[in-house]
Parts: sequence; structure tokens; C-alpha cells
Amino acid sequence: MNILEISHLNKSFGPLEVLRDINMNVEEGEVVSLIGASGSGKSTLLRCINLLESYDAGQILFEGKNIIAARSSINSYRTHVGMIFQSFNLFQHLTVLENCVIGQVKVLKKKKSVADTFARETLSKVGLDDFINAKVTTLSGGQKQRVAIARALCMEPRVLLFDEPTSALDPEMVGEVLTVIQQLAKEKRTMIIVTHEMAFAQEVSDRVVFMDQGVIVEEDKPDILFTNPKMDRTKEFLARFIR
Repeated sequence: MNILEISHLNKSFGPLEVLRDINMNVEEGEVVSLIGASGSGKSTLLRCINLLESYDAGQILFEGKNIIAARSSINSYRTHVGMIFQSFNLFQHLTVLENCVIGQVKVLKKKKSVADTFARETLSKVGLDDFINAKVTTLSGGQKQRVAIARALCMEPRVLLFDEPTSALDPEMVGEVLTVIQQLAKEKRTMIIVTHEMAFAQEVSDRVVFMDQGVIVEEDKPDILFTNPKMDRTKEFLARFIR
């Protein structure tokens, strides 16, 4: 069953066409990785899915319903489609636990005690038991990103969007974040991941989508796309990463 259906999506910034006739479906429980050079439209596509950017033409259906109708309740829609940013976007003045509780209380209208318990369980799941009461400003980049993932999970989303979740991290911190995402994939979480980590995309994805200059050039199962791409542009891109 498709949880997301994207059809004929177009987006421009002034004269620059960033997305051109994007057509893509995502099944429930599927992990889709978006790869491509910087500026190919990957992050803009995620931002359109989460309504952080408006789009010029086409439509996006979430569970069969046009997401534009969700504009009257945009926060409610975003509880179902959570986003993890490369720059974390945490509340700097709050503790780790408070970052994971606040949305549950204010948006989901949970009792604080219930939200607190669920936040603690979720933080434990991402390996942050010892940092629950820490200020986020004291954390490493990898720890901050794991808090951001936990915060998104606390909203119990149907879909998780990851916008280059490791690009702001030091190399030694990348692994701890990728391990969390791999665990979520094993749990059959529906995820769309923009990444430059090719080995990770090959390992974790059910499907890989290669974008270039605002279009989807090719998509396939990772074992096929990485070992036997059909399009010359895909071959050229992957040649930089695969020897």
C-alpha cells in the first residue's frame, strides 16, 4: 500500500527549475534513499513533502489524501510526517528530555507524565539514557542528531524524512547515527533518506532514487542500481564512489 504518492511535482525558485515532473510512490514500511549531486533537488523534494516549501504544480497524496488540504492543520500533518534536519534544529534552551516532551504535550495534547515516560523510552532506544537531563548545547553532533531522531519518533510519525542526517557530523560520529537509522529500517519504519553515504544507502534501502538537475533519472533496488545502472548519468555519478 502506498503511503505517499507524488505525481507531476514541479518547483521553481524564480527562473530556476528545482523539481521537474517528479513522480514517485513510497510504500508503507519502505526505506527509500535519494542520492545525487548537491543541487539536484533532493532536499527540496523532502521539504515539499513536509510542506516546508510550497510547490508550483502536481500533487502529493498522504494516505490517499492531498496534503494541501492539511494546510489548515499543518502541525497535525507534520506529526505524521516527521523530519530530521542536517543541522539538528533542537531547542537550545531545553534539556534532552524536554526537547522530546514538548511536542507531545503541545501538539499531541498528551499528559506530561505520559509524554515523559514515552520520551525516556525513546531516548533509551537511541542510546541516550545517560544524557536525558543534559542541555543539548553540551552534546556532540552525533548525540544531538540522535536527540533529533528521538524527538521525531516521540510524535509517532507514519513517515520519517531524513535530510542528509550525517553531513554536519565529524566522521567518527557518523556511525552512531547510521546505526540508529539502520535499526529503524529493521523495524520497517517508512523512511525517505537524502544521503551522500553510498554504502549506507545500498545497505539500508529497499529502493534508491538517483536525481539530477531536478529530475528522477533512475530508480531501482540498491543491488541493481549500484551494480548495474542503466542510465549513463547514473553510471557517471556512481563512478566517483564505487571502484
